[in-house]
Amino acid sequence: MTGVDPGRLDDQQLMKELETIHRTRHDTLLHGSNDALRTHNERMALLEGEYLRRHPRRPVLAGRTRDGARERGPAGAPSA
Repeated sequence: MTGVDPGRLDDQQLMKELETIHRTRHDTLLHGSNDALRTHNERMALLEGEYLRRHPRRPVLAGRTRDGARERGPAGAPSA
């Protein structure tokens, strides 16, 4: 495994790691080697899994659900 086990990070460290990995995601996808992308995917899954384990009842915005997306309509469509 690359990096510290997410279960050993305190909440502040976990959030910092998540912010960093999400910030670097696009460049890794576009310009990273297959090994770099695989490592990035694995690390991101571990960090996100730990976050979800700690926050199983996190608030979910209605607009971030399937029903909410359906209410918005097709991507790029003008809103009413």
